[in-house]
Amino acid sequence: MEIQALTRNAHMSPKKVREVARLIQGRPVTEAIDFLTLIPRKSSRLLVKTLKSAVANAENNNSLSASSLVVHRALVECGPVLKRFKAGARGSAKPRVKRMSHLRIILSDGKSN
Repeated sequence: MEIQALTRNAHMSPKKVREVARLIQGRPVTEAIDFLTLIPRKSSRLLVKTLKSAVANAENNNSLSASSLVVHRALVECGPVLKRFKAGARGSAKPRVKRMSHLRIILSDGKSN
């Protein structure tokens, strides 16, 4: 059975979040949470929050224990982009692109439905 949690419009570049998300795929949930808490990056805090939400979904909606769950997939997709301009040299405008991302964590208990 697969359980998922989704965080939308996280104010962080998808490229930066993917670097950390790749590290937790295939790990047991308790190990993944411990692993993410040791990484001093903003993306790891966002992933821990989403992972704990997925565990809560599994426990409350499907009556599964957290010890039997494994991170099946951690997907990071591109979200909306804010396009801004900053003053540049000699009166010109320099574009700034502020990226957002959608985080999706899919947990599995190893059994198929």
